[in-house]
Amino acid sequence: MTSRFAPDRALTRRMLLTTVLLGLLYVVFAAVLLVLLKSAVLAVVIAAGVLFVQYWFSDRIALYAMGGRVVTREQAPELHAVVDRLCALADMPKPAVAIADVDVPNAFATGRSPERAVLCATTGLIRRLDTEELEGVLAHELSHVAHRDVVVMTVASFLGVLAGLITRIGLYSGMYGGVGALRRGRNGDSTALVFMAVVLVSAVVYLLSFLLTRALSRYREMSADRSGALLTGRPSALASALTKVSGSMARIPTRDLRQAEPFNAFFFAPALAPGFSLSSLFSTHPPLEQRLSRLAALSRELGQAV
Repeated sequence: MTSRFAPDRALTRRMLLTTVLLGLLYVVFAAVLLVLLKSAVLAVVIAAGVLFVQYWFSDRIALYAMGGRVVTREQAPELHAVVDRLCALADMPKPAVAIADVDVPNAFATGRSPERAVLCATTGLIRRLDTEELEGVLAHELSHVAHRDVVVMTVASFLGVLAGLITRIGLYSGMYGGVGALRRGRNGDSTALVFMAVVLVSAVVYLLSFLLTRALSRYREMSADRSGALLTGRPSALASALTKVSGSMARIPTRDLRQAEPFNAFFFAPALAPGFSLSSLFSTHPPLEQRLSRLAALSRELGQAV
């Protein structure tokens, strides 16, 4: 499928490079896991099942997790009108339109293909933004669909899921079997060392895959900002939406933000609770200042006042 969204060859190259690096990492990881064939096979089967569910049912899972519901044109005429205009501009299939009844101002797109995509906005976002700002946010999300980076991120996360499962299995086995084996003598020593090695390698692989996908995630957000702003022709509207959404996060109850944090990779803007968290340390999004600076530069390119 082609669309009128601005092509981003740098994003394509980065997605390809990340996939290749993760593939190489997977080969090394699989070789190490051969020392524990049963555990490796079990983990691969479980992780493949998780990947299959993520890939085929990601739209339903994301909607269910966020409390979203697909709405008809009669139920949300203004939201449908905005999506209709953007899809006509982009010359792309219209996704299902959904609303999540939560105060956290955000939006996300999910689905394994443009034809199966779902575009969801929260009531908190719709209430806070004017029409032009809402168009900017939804154009950003439609860019993710057009560039298929939602699918790439789902596939790229497979190795991290697998490594995380192996780590848990290894720790569990070591806790309940390794200690007993260690007490049984020399063979127990070897078994315990193997378990420790597998857990260590799995943890390292998980960390590397985590960092690779986070780096790709930050770039894809910058790319979606640019593509969405070029589609609407109003970078300033998207910048205004970013400012409003980020400012509003400070007034959202911490409990609600922490519930939303696991879905930050999908969101237009990260929902970060105050204080330290892995989400703030390894952010899925570039800093707000960087996004606003890029949008201001794009406005100047288009000859618009900043």
